[in-house]
Amino acid sequence: MLKALIVEDELYIRKGLLAMITSLEKDITILGECESVKEAVVVANACNPDLIFLDINLIDGNAFDFLEQTTNLNYNVIFITAYEQYALQALKNGAVDYILKPVDIEELEAAIDKAITTNTETQQEQLQVVKNEMLGRKKEKLILRLQEGLQIIEFKHLTHCKSDKGYTTFYLSNGKSYIASKPIKEFEDQFPEDRFMRTHQSYVVNLDFIDKYDKNGYIFLKSGEQIPVSARRKTEFVERLLNN
Repeated sequence: MLKALIVEDELYIRKGLLAMITSLEKDITILGECESVKEAVVVANACNPDLIFLDINLIDGNAFDFLEQTTNLNYNVIFITAYEQYALQALKNGAVDYILKPVDIEELEAAIDKAITTNTETQQEQLQVVKNEMLGRKKEKLILRLQEGLQIIEFKHLTHCKSDKGYTTFYLSNGKSYIASKPIKEFEDQFPEDRFMRTHQSYVVNLDFIDKYDKNGYIFLKSGEQIPVSARRKTEFVERLLNN
């Protein structure tokens, strides 16, 4: 019998998966359900599952944060994702099982059957391939969870971000902006380091959109937007700007 874990941040999807898996009458025992990377890492290390149904984006990170923190374990993975354009090609190249939301029970059954017959060592090699490709794609796009749904932002169009009272506003070159209910520090490690820099406690700037920097410590973007550079970041910023 396989021991399985469901890692998905949406409650209704977790419960739906559980109901579908139960109805398929496979030789699988569901050990538990997790909604975050932190929780999933703890449970996985405690229970040592054979199979994990793993959502790509979780409330405190993504699937690859989880994979990085559980390299000591051997398990098969069935990815659950809503982002075909973001994940599908990478998952195919890695030959890892995946299911696009909304979950279809026939696709779920086929994925489970494939996972059951897949050697865990082979699966770990495949996961590494996928991880490498997804981390590469991570440098191209950012997915925001907004009140009205999910918004995909391409970094090449993102001019800067501003954080205020636990919210972060993302400004695009086409004049649009989006507000996410998380502080800027929650997104900082997702920005490509060669193109973005934290210039101030409240700002991250895309170096490609800078028009000039004045001696008073202000950046002027090509759009005319004025952004401060904190005193402790001035030296690093000037060096980055000169070498960009």
